[in-house]
Amino acid sequence: MDPIRNPFAPGAGTPPLELAGRDELRESLRVALQRSRIGRPAKSAMLVGLRGAGKTVLLDRVRMDAEAAGIHTVRVEAPEGRSLPALLAPQLRQALLRLSQTEAAKAMAIRGLRALAGFARKLKVTYGDIEVGIDYEPEPGLADNGDLEHDLQALVEQVGVAARAAGTALAIFVDELQYVPEPQLAALITALHRTEQRQLPIVLVGAGLPQLRGQMGNAKSYAERLFDFPEIGPLPPEAARQAIVKPLQHEGAGITADPLEEILRVARGYAYFLQVWGSHTWLAARESPLTLDDVRRASAAAVAAMDEGFFRVRFDRCTPRERTYLRAMAELGPGPHRSGDIAACMREKVSSLAPTRSSLIAKGMIWSPNFGDTAFTVPMFDEFMKRIMPAAPAADAGAPSETGRT
Repeated sequence: MDPIRNPFAPGAGTPPLELAGRDELRESLRVALQRSRIGRPAKSAMLVGLRGAGKTVLLDRVRMDAEAAGIHTVRVEAPEGRSLPALLAPQLRQALLRLSQTEAAKAMAIRGLRALAGFARKLKVTYGDIEVGIDYEPEPGLADNGDLEHDLQALVEQVGVAARAAGTALAIFVDELQYVPEPQLAALITALHRTEQRQLPIVLVGAGLPQLRGQMGNAKSYAERLFDFPEIGPLPPEAARQAIVKPLQHEGAGITADPLEEILRVARGYAYFLQVWGSHTWLAARESPLTLDDVRRASAAAVAAMDEGFFRVRFDRCTPRERTYLRAMAELGPGPHRSGDIAACMREKVSSLAPTRSSLIAKGMIWSPNFGDTAFTVPMFDEFMKRIMPAAPAADAGAPSETGRT
């Protein structure tokens, strides 16, 4: 099969040829954005799910849908080590400059740019990474208290007023939202709450790991009433089939039932894994239709590619002790696992492992589905850990064990 015509796209947020199984959610977000645009109540949304489920791809497709409908959008990714004000300020400036091109919104947009100038100057002391162009002098008393929660609320309100004057809405898209520190997350939630109270056309569409729901609830108790939290999980079987079949059909190729079911079995419905296996099966095949032998030949290459990329890039960020903790989890299976069981596997106390567990949660490697439970944020990571660290964690017979529930 011609590798140039390979219709599958395994990559970090790379849009697939066929975005299967997401139409219902796309439609619900389209409705929310249009309701916001006309001043009707509309919930913002947080897309939550494991790595490889397709959150980033979906986030970007919803953004494309919004822009095609005439809604203004901004998009940021929240990496570790960057402040939310630093990420948002340049994007909000661009949004206000675009809104200022509409005559009916020009005055409100300029006032928003003045608010942004005061916001950036006052918060530069606290968040030294803020870098944003200043187009107008600040307006005294507007978003310039130096308090993030108060100032971000005032700034976002002013952006909402400008968007309403322009007859549009602003959709703010934030990926990897779980990396935003809790005080900054609280400020963002407060700002969105205020715009909802004033029926201003601002909607936040975020994406993050499953712990994001709990993080937002901790930041502000009313977050679960302010946002919807659609779970982005494995595709249902029929949608997973379409994710393989339709790209093949686009290239005039096909696949028979048995190899198709084998791809679904090994990829387990996860959007990224479907793309990986589809791509490697295409490369392994000599002709159409793709066969079961093609899938079997492709599987070794698919696993190796994920080990070197998707899995390894996360493994390399971990300290030796964190890797041992992850290997102990893998020894117990896919999970989730009780903290006491992991500690028993390592022959250590639960309390002594708490800092390691917390660090892995902060890095987005694991999460806690329930109190005292620990699970991988990356599907199939237990299998990878056994491949890269074949030996089980070394047991120190002299170390105390604490297997109680925690």
